[in-house]
Amino acid sequence: MWSTGGRGFFNPAKLFRRSVMGDLSQHPADDAENPIVGVWWDVSGPRYVPTHRHRRGQLIYTERGSVTVEAQGTVCIAPAFRAVWVPPGVDHSARYPRDVAFRGIFIAPERCLALPARCAVVQVDPLTRELIHVAARMPWNYEADGPDARLMQVLLDRLTGLSVMPLYLPDGRDERVRRVMAALRASPADERRFRDWAAFANLSERSLARRFTADTGMSFTAWRQQLRIVAAVERLAAGDSVTSVAFDLGYRTTSSFSTMFKRALGVPPSAYF
Repeated sequence: MWSTGGRGFFNPAKLFRRSVMGDLSQHPADDAENPIVGVWWDVSGPRYVPTHRHRRGQLIYTERGSVTVEAQGTVCIAPAFRAVWVPPGVDHSARYPRDVAFRGIFIAPERCLALPARCAVVQVDPLTRELIHVAARMPWNYEADGPDARLMQVLLDRLTGLSVMPLYLPDGRDERVRRVMAALRASPADERRFRDWAAFANLSERSLARRFTADTGMSFTAWRQQLRIVAAVERLAAGDSVTSVAFDLGYRTTSSFSTMFKRALGVPPSAYF
């Protein structure tokens, strides 16, 4: 059930069908009386929510499954125990690759000042997870000076202190940089040398390197590595095996893949999930 407090109750399946059609321009949470409200829904199978925006900031968290959010020229992926923060007024889309238990927290713009100014993936600690679980089910018409309001404030305090995770992939603006990115996204295991990619983009090596850094803040090599990390996390979160992901991303052994994964995220794939 999607609780909306004093406004009654909405059917989440019906409202989710609206979201699949792209109609989220008048999300009820944006007009809630209290500054912080939550929503939740559980659905089976993959889902895609087209580009939309909210007046409020939104924390997108899944208790089961994972989510990939595209916003502000960046792809953010959040598997279990992570969440995506989307600031107020930011156009974004969301993809859920398998069954999902969605929990969303909507925060009025004036309460978002201490939260990241750009979309980000954040690590969610056990206490914050429990607060999100409760807040997502709380009626929206709670007393402004009551215990529920204090719980929401504690949740907001916890959110401002969460660690930002490196699970993002910046997009390019230059058409020829985007051409290279699209080819690599289609085949992350492609091992062409940099000079071959420059020829593919009809640029000199120096020009492609300069444009890549200007567009993304990363070198070509760092961006390709980040692409593989994001692709690996998304596939592992969807239930693919470590072995199949490693080989599909171009690693000759699972151990070399696990070494890369641990170097980037601090733990091997088995521990991360």
